[in-house]
Amino acid sequence: MILSRFWSFIIAGSIIYLLVMLSTGRLYTIGNVVNGKQNDPVLISERPVADFQSTDTAFYSALVQAGTNGVQRGDTAYVLNEGGIVQITTGKQPADGIFITCKNTLLDLWLPLIGYLTFFCGLLNLLSSSNALYKLAKVMTPLFVKIFPELPKGHPAYGFMTMNFAANFLGLDNAATPFGLKAMESMQEVNPIKERASNSQIMFLCLHAAGLTLIPTSIIGYRAAQHAANPADIMLPCIITSFIGTLAALLFVSIKQRINLLNGAVILFVTGISAVIGLILFYITRLGGIEKIHFTGNLSNAVLLFIILAIVLYSLLHEKIFKENQTNIFDSFVTGAKDGFTTGVRVLPYMIAMLVALSIFRNSGLMEIVMKGIRGVMSIFNVDPQITNAIPVALMRPFSAGGSRGFMLDAMKTYGADSLTGQLSCLFQGAAETTFYVIALYFGSVNVKRRDIRSALCCWLIWCV
Repeated sequence: MILSRFWSFIIAGSIIYLLVMLSTGRLYTIGNVVNGKQNDPVLISERPVADFQSTDTAFYSALVQAGTNGVQRGDTAYVLNEGGIVQITTGKQPADGIFITCKNTLLDLWLPLIGYLTFFCGLLNLLSSSNALYKLAKVMTPLFVKIFPELPKGHPAYGFMTMNFAANFLGLDNAATPFGLKAMESMQEVNPIKERASNSQIMFLCLHAAGLTLIPTSIIGYRAAQHAANPADIMLPCIITSFIGTLAALLFVSIKQRINLLNGAVILFVTGISAVIGLILFYITRLGGIEKIHFTGNLSNAVLLFIILAIVLYSLLHEKIFKENQTNIFDSFVTGAKDGFTTGVRVLPYMIAMLVALSIFRNSGLMEIVMKGIRGVMSIFNVDPQITNAIPVALMRPFSAGGSRGFMLDAMKTYGADSLTGQLSCLFQGAAETTFYVIALYFGSVNVKRRDIRSALCCWLIWCV
């Protein structure tokens, strides 16, 4: 399986590279790869303080006086510890070490994910118990039966996928994940070969990863925090990019799976989505900077609250269905919430496996070598350096949302939020999902292991390029 080989190669290659660098004296310590924290200074040497006393008296005096506060010389810091040893550090560690990554994955990613899954899976169970999910699936059948021909008409997965696409459309990533995981589980029930990804699962994941977004809420927030003149100016490029990416993903997978898209349902849907995007963009372009942020933030959150309200009200109006099944609305919610917790427990190993591998890869220095090579190639073709400076975000985005977010924020801090580099970094961040992480999370949730995952990965990478 391509994901298995990728995971193995980046771990093995990174560790071998680290050991070679350490044994040849080009690397002072590898302790940071295991225990270090992101943005910590990188230790490059240690020397007795007496060495400085004999060679540079003035600097020695400054070291003794500064103590653990350290003395800065350019990008290099000299810190005298209590043992009389001067630690020389420079630069910043690219990512958390192995142990810190494991802890942060558990505390900062997995526990919040458990909370999201618990709540939204409870809501999804209300949809299912009240038969609303069946009706939603029935409404979407004319479209989905053309795109997912292997799924039975009116399958519950249609409803889950609809909710997932809607959440992504509004920039509600946290809400989209539970819906997506439930869609994968639902499709797995009719998957004849459980260890292989079905065509329907591949199609869904590629469309999900394309991330059709109308309101890139988080990107706008980051730009506002970096004092962009108009934080919402990234909306139009993000919408166009994600829309084209979604169409490309649909086209590539359809060609691979021999699905005919030239039918009324698909054409009508694409035309309708285009019209909705166009109307909202027309309205947004008439707003000022502050008004754009206010409108986009309220729109996405209001729609989320409306969805929750609609589910609860629909359940109340059809409470007799719950009574016929010898349950009630709250108990049905709790039952679904328990399923969400179980799903969260199942995906934890896949999250840790992928994020630890990426941590080793970044801290080994191989990621920076790849980036330098790309910068060198692009300089040959006289590519604008402002474009080249945004490449790290594009390279990291398929692997790690946190890593690419860090590069994006660093680009805005270094070059300015309104610079071409800053704007491109935001566009790359909002253009697609974290490909390899999503593959591990979604396929891992249903224990898909065999080679067909490469179809999803290849389609993802093609349209990303």
